[in-house]
Amino acid sequence: MKLGIAVDSRVCMACYCCFTACKDEHCGYDTALSKSQPMMGHKWIDVREWERGDSSRHIKTASVPTLCAHCEDPACAKAAENGAVYKRADGIVIIDPEKSKGQREIVDACPVHAVFWNETLEIPQKCTMCAELLDDPEYLAYLGDKSLKKPRCVEACPNKALYFGDLDDPESEISKFIAEETARGGKYTQLESLGNGESAVKWFNVPTVFLAGTVYFPKETEEVAPGAKVTVKVKDGETYTAETNYFGDWEIEWLPKNRDAEVTIEFDGYKPVRLSAKTDADHYVGQTYLAK
Repeated sequence: MKLGIAVDSRVCMACYCCFTACKDEHCGYDTALSKSQPMMGHKWIDVREWERGDSSRHIKTASVPTLCAHCEDPACAKAAENGAVYKRADGIVIIDPEKSKGQREIVDACPVHAVFWNETLEIPQKCTMCAELLDDPEYLAYLGDKSLKKPRCVEACPNKALYFGDLDDPESEISKFIAEETARGGKYTQLESLGNGESAVKWFNVPTVFLAGTVYFPKETEEVAPGAKVTVKVKDGETYTAETNYFGDWEIEWLPKNRDAEVTIEFDGYKPVRLSAKTDADHYVGQTYLAK
């Protein structure tokens, strides 16, 4: 059995229910696996948000729930002394609240920045995947399948952005989500900071970069061009296509980062337009006017 959490960033609406549920569970309560989480300063699950785009014509936000990845080969365990960090048989990584006292290097070792320092107790702390609840035979998650135990963050998410279960069981909730999301074109986009490292937390649909623009008929008409075909060819990579919407806008998301790209805009009866772009960041390539 390998317990895990899948994060679907595309449907996270930054409501912070996961964050609040984590605080409710871990603030003011000591367990055998962790000391009480401080009310301020700690984000054992952190909804990381940022604004995307380089033009006021095309701006949007991203929100990615981020927590301890429960790595297959935890960097925090390598930095710890005296077995202060260990991985359970079910894959959950735990920081021992007694053995870890004074070991601030455990905080510094985390590539996700998901370990926090408790100044009062002088110990590192992080998400336990609510292992104290999962170990409790009396605990039931009163959402969905009442026989299924879930971490509080997963239980509290109203938008199904978090999934939990046994990664080794193809019939588990998390395994079904991963299979279905992959089949419908969802992007498995593990956090960049983890590199190629495996973990029990799986991130899907974390934004990479987009290119966007607006297409118009000849300038004198002052009309947008819905239905124009847009093709983006990424150097040494794939080709992506889109079509302008009712407002003449187009966007292509999930592009590989830091590549040169060529944008081609085509509309029957008009000359093709070719633009150069880079995927170093989210870019609005501008307003394009078609010509006969």
